[in-house]
Amino acid sequence: MTALSALTHGAIGILGGTFDPIHLGHLRFAQEVAETLALRSVHFVPGGQPPHRAKPQTAVADRVMMVKLAIADHPMFVLDERETQRTGPSYTFDTLSELRAELGVTCPLVLMMGADAFLGFESWHRWQEIFNLAHIAVAHRPGAALGGMPAPLAQEFAQRRSNDAQAIHRAPAGTIVEVPITALDISATKIRAMVHARRSARYLLPPAVFDYINDKQLFLKDNSKQ
Repeated sequence: MTALSALTHGAIGILGGTFDPIHLGHLRFAQEVAETLALRSVHFVPGGQPPHRAKPQTAVADRVMMVKLAIADHPMFVLDERETQRTGPSYTFDTLSELRAELGVTCPLVLMMGADAFLGFESWHRWQEIFNLAHIAVAHRPGAALGGMPAPLAQEFAQRRSNDAQAIHRAPAGTIVEVPITALDISATKIRAMVHARRSARYLLPPAVFDYINDKQLFLKDNSKQ
């Protein structure tokens, strides 16, 4: 399924990341946010050159393939390769600008992120302008509160936050909604460390991704120069 073939009408979710590797935590995150917000589809957007973190250990082609394998049997999930095909840093602002140009001014876009990422949102490239392009869905553990925000972000949060999840369907952008999700203590960092130590990461990853990592012997050495 291509990115554009899945897009008709309804709110579209965008989930970016290095996906180094993609794991069950990512997929469960996307599933629960999509269900809560009644999203039409979710774009998984592997980052090419992430500006906020170290260079991924695995080559772009491997990370793209792992996402493709992970979402192959889910009709709502779409692989979006635009950031891996773009030169320079992979800025979310640029990705959302491209999607807005492709989908038109009325389609609701929902940028999906965890609470930790949101608390650092003020450091993102052209972060305040992102509110003109998309809603933001902040996923967190049930009962958790978003605290410790820097003042400019706290001001935006206070002005834009809505308790009504359906608010994202009534405007193309500009709202912040919180989505409690199942807390899965799975991280790509831990998985890489496990594989490097030759411990099994089975049941933390989709089976096809687990097999791909084993077949390609990823994370056993520095693959970033491949």
